[in-house]
Amino acid sequence: MRHLLDTDTLTRDEAIRILDASAQMAATQEREMRKLPTLRGKTVVNLFFEDSTRTRISFEAAAKRLSADVINFSAKGSSLSKGESLKDTALTLQAMGADAVVIRHWASGAASRLAGSGWMHGHVINAGDGTHQHPTQALLDAFTMRRHLVDDSAGKALDGVTVAIVGDILHSRVAGSNIPLLRTLGAKVVVVAPPTLLPYGMTDRDDLDVHYTLDDAIEAHDIDAVMMLRVQRERMTGGGSGFFPSPEEYTRLFGLDGDRLRRMPDHAIVLHPGPMNRGLEISAEAADSPRSVIVEQVSNGVAVRMAALYLLLAGEEAPQ
Repeated sequence: MRHLLDTDTLTRDEAIRILDASAQMAATQEREMRKLPTLRGKTVVNLFFEDSTRTRISFEAAAKRLSADVINFSAKGSSLSKGESLKDTALTLQAMGADAVVIRHWASGAASRLAGSGWMHGHVINAGDGTHQHPTQALLDAFTMRRHLVDDSAGKALDGVTVAIVGDILHSRVAGSNIPLLRTLGAKVVVVAPPTLLPYGMTDRDDLDVHYTLDDAIEAHDIDAVMMLRVQRERMTGGGSGFFPSPEEYTRLFGLDGDRLRRMPDHAIVLHPGPMNRGLEISAEAADSPRSVIVEQVSNGVAVRMAALYLLLAGEEAPQ
């Protein structure tokens, strides 16, 4: 694996190898001494064209815990905001000796463009590109599900697990990454959204079950994990007014509250990529429920990103 750009091209074996390495990395983080010498002498650059404190800090923590040198490069206040091209930036990073670049960009395809350009020789990890993909988020979600829903999970996938992804599918790179990864890992994927927030052609796919209310999905399936997506008003013209009648109507049809959670199997878990719109797509009761693994997703994100950096930069097997 040369780069980590999307989940569409990850094979089942590659995905399981990342999840297994993530488990080993998570185990090292329970020790008193959490820092590993594995990537000492390597340089990781966080190149962020979009604000994302959570993802940037997670990648920074992951790289530092592997003893890599980290450079945080924000587009705001840099030459990038003055018109410097992605090519010029890549050449600069190459000259600085970047071994890996973690890129977050507002344009779909930017990470693939950087990786395939020949402008630099380092590894590229996509930390979110437009409405396209966010592969490490999907991997940390899958890792979290596997830990809770699959017995003796090492070496295993998500075969037989039913996952409902609810909300703004159209604008969500989290959904764009989770759907192919979950299918690769053998999970059954249930999509729940208003028709206006579904990508074109999704209702014609025979590998997905699509529902137009959360109640319908709960009645039709034994849901093992429900992933609530943030309503991305900043990506919608009119702040969402053209996609659903009102916030109250959206919550009534698609919001997860305590009552709907209680109608799911007792073992069902609740995920959310964050940040949450409490009271819109998820209630405080559901978000703070003992069945919620939202906070755990954040800590798992560090382990998964450690695994991705390690496998790209150092080798095949994670340290024990």
